[in-house]
Amino acid sequence: MNRVFLAGGLRSHIGIRNGIFKHIRPEVLGGRVASTLCQRYGIQGPDALICGNAVGPGGNIGRLLLLEGGLPERAAAFTIDLQCASGLAAIHMAALSIMAGEWDVVLAGGAESASLQPQRRYADNDERSSLRNPVFTAAQFRPGEFGDDAMLLGAERAAKAAGITREEADEAALLSQERAKKAAEEGWLKDVILPLFGSSRDEALRKRMSEKLLARAPRVTDFPEGILTAANTCTINDGAAFVMLASERWLRERDLVPSAEIKGFSMIGADPAVPPLSADLAVSLLLRDKGLFYSDLDAFEYNEAFAVISADFRKKHRDVADRLNRWGGALAYGHPYGASGAEIMIHLMKILEREDGNLGVAAIPAAGGVGEAVLIHHVDEREWTEERERHTAFSIPLEVKL
Repeated sequence: MNRVFLAGGLRSHIGIRNGIFKHIRPEVLGGRVASTLCQRYGIQGPDALICGNAVGPGGNIGRLLLLEGGLPERAAAFTIDLQCASGLAAIHMAALSIMAGEWDVVLAGGAESASLQPQRRYADNDERSSLRNPVFTAAQFRPGEFGDDAMLLGAERAAKAAGITREEADEAALLSQERAKKAAEEGWLKDVILPLFGSSRDEALRKRMSEKLLARAPRVTDFPEGILTAANTCTINDGAAFVMLASERWLRERDLVPSAEIKGFSMIGADPAVPPLSADLAVSLLLRDKGLFYSDLDAFEYNEAFAVISADFRKKHRDVADRLNRWGGALAYGHPYGASGAEIMIHLMKILEREDGNLGVAAIPAAGGVGEAVLIHHVDEREWTEERERHTAFSIPLEVKL
């Protein structure tokens, strides 16, 4: 099998719904990110592009995005809808294709516009049209439950199952905001964010947040003894993000040093009633498969659409709690569904690079009880160069005298 590397990545700023990107179609936003990423690496386009998208109008938005970005039409392109995990699943699929030798360079990630999310309607002959309002924005994710509040209720059940209190959830939200604010002020992500259409910042980041403000935030469900509020759940967002995956041969032919190597991945099914808990389950199974412990990893990037996700991690893994979402998570940046997987992977690569880390994992829970996790190893430039020199020395043909 071929080794698979992450050359690098790029994302847009993350806009809030009906914010800076309210008129920008996701394929246009994503096309600009994808084409600029190719320009940075001096290529016309990839062998293929895999795009995550959860709430678009349907069709193959990945192909449309490729064409909108002016990338070569000969490149294959397709779309994955795994809801919140779509972008990370795109990276997973891209890695498999390179391992198998089908392609050498693939763009994987996603694009999303909550601002332009179409309203859908159940057909008149669908029994669901008579049970509730036939107009809906969220699909059905498990038998017996449907409605636009399904994910919120799933998060409430997860909080109850994990024993997460309102105070713990608020604490997680505050920490995420503080860390993201610090990262923004220090400019740690500046070189992987592409300003587009007048954007200048991630719109969901709050200039100030406090325990008092969190305590006053209104609840968002009628769940008995519920803990979810407008402040400890993520915002609804627009954004695009892509990473470039490549084979070792492709990189060495161009004398490029990658950011990281993909060392493993896991996609699992879990209890659909409590989907937020599936991310950590995917990570635990992945680490067990690789013979690793949580303490072996330097950074964990979990997509914290709900504070219960990060609060649960810190409760279960107290010895590595500080390694989770070191620069803040979705509670601060927001959650542009299909793009979030590539976004957190980009953040993870930058964290390992800046903090001299070795191993890290990106993980996302998704509607219906799906967990996706991808393990990466930071590539040291000196070691990469030395490895190339060793390969070169061994590949020099011996002179044969006849």
